[in-house]
Amino acid sequence: MMNLIKKSIAGVLTSAIALSLSSCATSIASYEKNSNAIAAPTATEITESQATLKSLLTETSPPKNTLPVTIYQADDRCETLIPKSVTVPPQRSVEAAVGKVIAQRDTADFSLAGYRVSINQNRVATIDLRLAPSSKRQLVSLSSCEQFALFGSLRKTLTANQTWNIKDVRFTQQGEDIYL
Repeated sequence: MMNLIKKSIAGVLTSAIALSLSSCATSIASYEKNSNAIAAPTATEITESQATLKSLLTETSPPKNTLPVTIYQADDRCETLIPKSVTVPPQRSVEAAVGKVIAQRDTADFSLAGYRVSINQNRVATIDLRLAPSSKRQLVSLSSCEQFALFGSLRKTLTANQTWNIKDVRFTQQGEDIYL
């Protein structure tokens, strides 16, 4: 009995697919007869398009007006930080890298509304975090794994990129020190 039902369903699906494909072919054929608006591309245009696509796919250098940097993310077990190469705008590259790390930390119950980054003359960066008003959890309620993933990733991202020459990282929440 079950085998008969499966065969019936398969037959109905096959018929539906064939019917929909034949209606598409009819629509395309009638469109081609009635439309002169789109001309078929020439062989030269196709070759040029393929060459452009190939160069985009094989290009290994970062896009212009970007700076390659390494950000760090915690592994699934919160044991180590894994490097990931990204590109950021060269102006405000530190802030952009911090933003990329923070974007990965938002969850359903923990969300940051913003941040500010400042670097003093001793090359110590301060990241001032702003908790979203809708966030159900506070920074102090983060587990040790979540703290490692957020603060460890930010600290490693800023201190490991030699371009910025950052010696240490401090964290504040609306100007008040966060002690980890």
